[in-house]
Amino acid sequence: MDIKNQMKKNKFIKNNGAVIRAINILRVDYVNLYDVAAALEPQLTSAEVQDSVNYLLESGYIRLVKIRSQQPVECIGDDFEQLAAKLTAKGIQLICGAIEDSCVDL
Repeated sequence: MDIKNQMKKNKFIKNNGAVIRAINILRVDYVNLYDVAAALEPQLTSAEVQDSVNYLLESGYIRLVKIRSQQPVECIGDDFEQLAAKLTAKGIQLICGAIEDSCVDL
């Protein structure tokens, strides 16, 4: 693997950790993804946050809902700024160290 690809991989792993920690701040409630992205600027771009949210969602660490209707969402789609996230039990286990994921740097 060349250096550029390794750096990109390492950044993705660190980004995933930053995003799940930001979502964890309000563990008992949903947090607006727009607020997560704003809080992590300028360290992460909006595209990087979306990439991490997608990974965390697909891995079962978070659940997403539409902010207004609280309707569950299974993918980000074009509604990123209209979504909120909350940790699942599996996400809490990851944060607490009960499980490990080599793609999430906590």
